[in-house]
Amino acid sequence: MATNEENKLIAAHIIQRLGEGGQPPEFGLNRINVGNESYLNVLEHEYFQSLLRHGSSFKLVQGYFGGGKTHFLHCVRELAWKYGFVSSNVELSPAECPYDDALKVYQNVASHLMLKPESILDEPQLGICNVIRRVIDSKLEEATGSDPQAEVTRWIMTKLSRAWCESHSCRQAIVQFALACLQNNYNREQMLEAWLLGENITVPELKECGVYEQISKANGFTMMRSLLQMIVALGLPGTVLLFDEVDRNLSVSAKRSHIIGDNLRQVVDLCGRHQLPHTLFMYAVPPEFMRTVVPDYPALYQRLKSPVPLSARSPQAVLIDLEKLDLAPEALLTELGTRLVSVFEDARDVAFNDMLQAQNAAALARACAESCFEVNHRRLFVKTWVDFLYAELADGESELTDERAKELLWSGQQTLTEAEEAEDEFDDF
Repeated sequence: MATNEENKLIAAHIIQRLGEGGQPPEFGLNRINVGNESYLNVLEHEYFQSLLRHGSSFKLVQGYFGGGKTHFLHCVRELAWKYGFVSSNVELSPAECPYDDALKVYQNVASHLMLKPESILDEPQLGICNVIRRVIDSKLEEATGSDPQAEVTRWIMTKLSRAWCESHSCRQAIVQFALACLQNNYNREQMLEAWLLGENITVPELKECGVYEQISKANGFTMMRSLLQMIVALGLPGTVLLFDEVDRNLSVSAKRSHIIGDNLRQVVDLCGRHQLPHTLFMYAVPPEFMRTVVPDYPALYQRLKSPVPLSARSPQAVLIDLEKLDLAPEALLTELGTRLVSVFEDARDVAFNDMLQAQNAAALARACAESCFEVNHRRLFVKTWVDFLYAELADGESELTDERAKELLWSGQQTLTEAEEAEDEFDDF
């Protein structure tokens, strides 16, 4: 249970993230999430409580930029943490992490793996090695014998070291890393951590640990599968991989596009097999991905094409379409605005007239839904609404008329457009 201090910090974090860039918060999503509950309910009851206990699944998340893809992935991450899963949230882009580069994909997955933070006040413990450290610490706490270290060592040597894994080197690296943590062998721990994160390290000590391979483009996806296999061997329920296509420009060379398509096809085929145990693989893209990229690859198109999106009636469907939500745009934004009032009150220690602010939220939502801001209307709404609440705090509460709501949105849209153009112009910053 979060303390009052934590609740206030979470509220301030939500307001800061939404007000600055219209971006979803890292924590506290349950306070503002609205409209996608039906998707999350299906994932929870059909997948986290059932299918992922013995299999794996691939889901394609579709939505326009500013339409809630990243927010939804963060919701899925919190759902994963609720059931003890390890998560890895990876932003795909041509420069930082192109999906056709297996080495960079592995490096990003390995470095972003994390368990649920013990407290929001703690720094996030990212990376496969911090996951292993958490497991070792838990094993030591759970040990019932007189010598906990010896008990955990036996588990490592008799269970972990004998787990099935495609890559002998990956299994040995994790086993030897766990032993190094247990024995406080700092030098070996650091060496193996560098290898597990995909760094190019060649030292004789690696062979002494039974690690004979280097992680490269040629074996990057094999090593990623091996990592997921060893996460299950560590005694964890499984892994949720969340890939977010953040590049606006989907035009890539034919060769790269073919590699991306082939890699996705392989992932879809592997889901349900033992190579990807207890894994939920999500790939978030804009709608044009299905219209302009996937049709060029019939094998992938056949696997991803579905007549209906995911729902309680079709829980097996691959597609999660964020343009089809539980509420109509105006109702969704009104509810979101109302929830943000409560968050703002907690963050700023203020008490608004809830009825008045509910009417104001409805006025801004109505103006937003009636305008032609289809692509990023949710981001525009939350940024404008947070700005408005700060003005209410500074100048006193007032009624937001329909005309004034349209003026605020128009001003906010111009600011948002200029910011996005600057981002595109300086995308290599």
